[in-house]
Amino acid sequence: MATTETAENQITALNALIKINNDRSEGYKKALEGTEDADLKTLFSGYVAQSQKNSTELETFVKSLGGEPADSTSITGDLHHAWIDVKSTFTGKDRHSVLADCEYGEDVAKKAYKKALEDTDVTWDTNISSAISSQNQGILSAHNEVKALRDAAKS
Repeated sequence: MATTETAENQITALNALIKINNDRSEGYKKALEGTEDADLKTLFSGYVAQSQKNSTELETFVKSLGGEPADSTSITGDLHHAWIDVKSTFTGKDRHSVLADCEYGEDVAKKAYKKALEDTDVTWDTNISSAISSQNQGILSAHNEVKALRDAAKS
């Protein structure tokens, strides 16, 4: 059983990841609106589902620690959504631009997961650490896929 301080630190870090996944889900929903490419629609729909699954799993951990799960996006995420909205009006929903925006979002998610896993102020319960590591692998894989597609769209 986690001490109160340990539980609070885990809850804070988990809620930050929930917000990042909410941002990611919203970002991919916007990207879905910004593309007519069937392959990207399929890919982005998968990432929306992945983000929602991640959030649900993290919410379960927050509740098990006695906390209240975050139900919003981060301020950074809100700013990024606004940027995608503005940029799409100028870029005409070009494949490369949509993928570049998505890669930026994946970079933010990667950093958030890295921070959570390396934060020395948080002592993770083993099952939570394992779940976060697994989610991190999914985020890294998504980043690499989006980056490869973005690079291919440049040529």
